[in-house]
Amino acid sequence: MTLETLIPPVRQTEVFVPELVYFEPDALNYPKGQKIMEWAKKQDLPIHMTTSHNRITNLPGDSDLEKYRIAKRTLVVGIRKTLKFDTSKPSAEYAIPIATGCMAHCHYCYLQTTLGAKPYIRVYVNTDDILKAAKQYIEERAPEITRFEAACTSDPVGLEHISGSLKELIEFMGQEPLGRLRFVTKFHHVEPLLDVKHNKHTRFRFSVNADYVIKNFEPATSSFYERIQAAGKVAKAGYPLGFIIAPIIWHEGWEDGYRELLEKLKEALPKEATSDLTFELIQHRFTKTAKTVIQQRYPKTKLELDETKRKYKWGRWGQGKYVYPDEQATALREFITEQIFDKFPNSSIDYFT
Repeated sequence: MTLETLIPPVRQTEVFVPELVYFEPDALNYPKGQKIMEWAKKQDLPIHMTTSHNRITNLPGDSDLEKYRIAKRTLVVGIRKTLKFDTSKPSAEYAIPIATGCMAHCHYCYLQTTLGAKPYIRVYVNTDDILKAAKQYIEERAPEITRFEAACTSDPVGLEHISGSLKELIEFMGQEPLGRLRFVTKFHHVEPLLDVKHNKHTRFRFSVNADYVIKNFEPATSSFYERIQAAGKVAKAGYPLGFIIAPIIWHEGWEDGYRELLEKLKEALPKEATSDLTFELIQHRFTKTAKTVIQQRYPKTKLELDETKRKYKWGRWGQGKYVYPDEQATALREFITEQIFDKFPNSSIDYFT
């Protein structure tokens, strides 16, 4: 059975091209900023200058919803001034900041609230400064290995054709004996990264889910078919491969949905993809603030946001979130874990949260 018969392609997701581009003046002092300016001009995009991303307040749109959608199609090119990296547990020791914001419209995404009223996409052109900071973090933790997560605040694969930043990070970490890079994506545009000298120091992960979740809650992303096809290319390029099943959503027929997901993965992945395979499992959660924002931005969403059906769990910063009750969470974890080890007996599960 082939991948094509398992998951017929329903669309070809195009690479992201913004509707508006803003440049902070200092960004043009960097080669990357100049290169992105040339790219934007070739695309014949409206280009504006701004003293700071915080001063972008005049985006077009007749309603808050329309302004939000245009903001998600707006690119801001600037400098990363804060070079103190946030922690990124349990995925990695630190989050490495190369971009902020995402062009996808996943209803459940935590960026809905963390980016607040500024959901536009920012790319940073001072990559050398970011890499120097990463080098310091690596040296501070030596002789332990230090892992960096590049997808905490964005989906960098979806921006690689514009920024080229992932390639720089991958090559840098490939030369660092104690440095490792990780990132996750819902996009299939991996070609610019297939010939990079990664030295197996970068784990390339894809976010996957049951058909119900992708169909209802992940607009403007690559299809499951496209993601798995891309995962095969990544595995053949020698990258360590992983999958994040997130958010795991309790829905009617969820057992069949997640069983079918893992069956499709088993049938579709080439043999080289399964030799060093990791899984990360994250159940759906939301905060009161997130619920309000999601319902404003996606008023027709089918996402279940009923606090009475959830368990309140305190977070590390004193803010709580609603997760599934213990009985449901245990059922999800045990069932999906069993399915993973049945289909991929040599794989490992990094965590369930």
